[in-house]
Amino acid sequence: MTRETVKLTRDCEATQIPSGVKVRLQESTEVTITQSLGGSYTVLVEDGFLARIGAEDADALGKEVASIGVTGDSNEVTKESVETQVWDRLKTCYDPEIPVNIVELGLIYNCSIKPLEDGFEAFIEMTLTAPGCGMGPTLQLEIEDKIRKIPGIKKAQVMLVWDPPWDQSMMSEAARLQLGFF
Repeated sequence: MTRETVKLTRDCEATQIPSGVKVRLQESTEVTITQSLGGSYTVLVEDGFLARIGAEDADALGKEVASIGVTGDSNEVTKESVETQVWDRLKTCYDPEIPVNIVELGLIYNCSIKPLEDGFEAFIEMTLTAPGCGMGPTLQLEIEDKIRKIPGIKKAQVMLVWDPPWDQSMMSEAARLQLGFF
């Protein structure tokens, strides 16, 4: 994607990168879109910081609001259908600097779905490409938010883990090819 500079058409919430702190961007703020993947937008704000604007606020950027589809029969909420939808949502999450989703990058170590009385809980263990990466809080919030929107999910928890340490061999073949790691 080529960078595009736009003025926000309305106030919207954004997540500051890498801290994960929620900020309110004001209408007419000039931002430069640096990445658009998985329905979210990474923007460089005129004040000099990066932020992530979620899919639900794409219209503030003058973009179409993308809906993240639900896989399978939305009337049938089973452990298997919820797990499939969780994996589909995880594939819509991207590090703001890497154009490959977190599943293909090999950052998801565990995804388990536990039945609750009135639905399901999703528990995800993930890592980052480096322990010093500041994107952890931002990605955790985005993942939890996207997963909580799945019908049947009542709780979502994302835990950052460091064992085993991530390395390039954990990426899918497609991801290695896309990033030029043969």
